[in-house]
Amino acid sequence: MRSRLGLLALAVIGSALATAAPAGAAPGSSGSAGSGSAVSDARFETLCTPTDPGLTELSGLVSTGDRMYAVGDSGTDDSVWVLDNQCRVTGTLPVPRTPVDVEDMAYSGGRLWLADIGDNSSVRPHVSLTDMDPGTGAGAMHLLTYPDGPHNAETLLVGRDGRPVIVTKEVLAASGIYRPAGGTTLDQLGPGPAPLQRVGQIAFAPTDTPGSPMPVAGSILVTGGAVSADGRVVAVRTYTDVYLYAAPDGDIAAALTRTTPIRVPMPNQPQGEAIAFTPNGDLLSASEANGGPLPPIQILRGATGLVDLPEVTVAAAQSGSSGRGAVVAAGVGTGIAATVGAAAWLGVRSRR
Repeated sequence: MRSRLGLLALAVIGSALATAAPAGAAPGSSGSAGSGSAVSDARFETLCTPTDPGLTELSGLVSTGDRMYAVGDSGTDDSVWVLDNQCRVTGTLPVPRTPVDVEDMAYSGGRLWLADIGDNSSVRPHVSLTDMDPGTGAGAMHLLTYPDGPHNAETLLVGRDGRPVIVTKEVLAASGIYRPAGGTTLDQLGPGPAPLQRVGQIAFAPTDTPGSPMPVAGSILVTGGAVSADGRVVAVRTYTDVYLYAAPDGDIAAALTRTTPIRVPMPNQPQGEAIAFTPNGDLLSASEANGGPLPPIQILRGATGLVDLPEVTVAAAQSGSSGRGAVVAAGVGTGIAATVGAAAWLGVRSRR
């Protein structure tokens, strides 16, 4: 036990040191984005509360303005629920191929894209993206392969260039950023398996924001992501916080590895894993029930406008090595407890 805890502690320190690495790494490198961020006082409010029990495992969410599409993870991911803006179910769409563990969803090219990328045991030789017609549910599965072995992931990001980006969910390391090799876009994907390439990594320091199935650790695990309709803002969430990145040229990997995000503390959710932009730039957040009543879908109005505030530019210019070092130093002690808790919790949650 003592040696195991020692390894966990060393892993946390290594991850924290990676957090301090310069954020100027070019896409295609293994550079790491630091966890330094400007904190916004913007607040989410309740939009509506789902009532259909099929949404107790809600893990992926998309908004097209007049409706929302929601999907659960393993065990409840054979259908996509169609909701109005009052959270009332107006229909369901059968997933065209039997998934393993859908963890996120995006909307691109007029189609839904389901990210079947969950792999808590890290044993899957392939993960997949499934495209679906939002009216009929018709679609196909596209297999993907990591270049460095299996990973668990819960985040799919698709920008205006149509290239999918997967961010892994790591307990003992920084989260990897992957996209199809050769610049392959969604509409160029065949049945596969298509190779992915690692283009960077991202790590967050622990925060004190409440709302997680595990204390502290929930604030460092990446559980979902979304890209604004114009492709200029990228959102990556943990169980407790959402980080908003400016991507003025639409390059998601560059935004995640080169820029300083705005951090917005999220509402106290039992197990928050879903995030989605509305077409007008608001941000929706949803959560699994985690054994309790169905939680509400929350909304952060004007979310895309937050990254355009002058304070963001100032924060990015002022975030030097000393600032990142302070974040790391503060996070190492709590990170040890966070990682131990995360490892234990994920061990008993292997079915999801």
